[in-house]
Amino acid sequence: MRLLQSLTRGLEALDFLAASREPARLTDVAEALGVDKSNASHLMKTLVAAGYATQDSTRRYQPTDKITRHATIGHSLIDIIAVKEAWRPILERFVAETGECAHMAVLVGSRVWYIDKIDSSLPLKVDHPIGALAPLHCTALGKAFLAFGDAQVDGPFPSFTPRTLTTRRALDDEIARTRARGYSIDNEEFAPGIRCVARPIYDNQGRMIAAVGVSGPSVRVTDERLAELGHIVTTVSIPASQKGPLHEHQPD
Repeated sequence: MRLLQSLTRGLEALDFLAASREPARLTDVAEALGVDKSNASHLMKTLVAAGYATQDSTRRYQPTDKITRHATIGHSLIDIIAVKEAWRPILERFVAETGECAHMAVLVGSRVWYIDKIDSSLPLKVDHPIGALAPLHCTALGKAFLAFGDAQVDGPFPSFTPRTLTTRRALDDEIARTRARGYSIDNEEFAPGIRCVARPIYDNQGRMIAAVGVSGPSVRVTDERLAELGHIVTTVSIPASQKGPLHEHQPD
């Protein structure tokens, strides 16, 4: 839980910097986040070190183009925090019903950014660290954005395994199949021995805001099991009282 709180603070700080019209003082950041100056200083140093913010000669902070890339998804980072919190119980259900790792990601530029995960309790499991970035063309979460969101990706398409789709035609065909089945698949395309499924989450305006999915080792995730995981991911429902402005399916 401490890691999730840290991520939430980081997202809030990114959102504050992106919305600020002028470089922000450390005091401004602390007041906006409701933390003391010591914690705010540590947080801003982390963002500067990661390349998300810069500090000028007056010791004020401003965002870099990395934050600008977040804006391309069309949602504020506060929206992203809300979807993460609302859907965490669903990730827990995914793990309970499948025994595999469950994860959530948002779109950042031309990659997906992992914002939450729950590990499998099994000895052999998949590890997608929170905060990691991954390509769109060879991950289930990324393909979900290509199939159901507004994401686009231009070639070339780097090969990560012998199964990676590296041509426009192959990727377009897979995106068409993804739309038809209602969920996306990573068939050992990003890492050998790992198979994944994912589905979209929409806001109340019908825009895709995030993707959630399940990953497991191919020794357990056979073709038949892959289809079962796809069914689970697309049918597990979030209680209406918890949805708020979020939708499991694109509103009509």
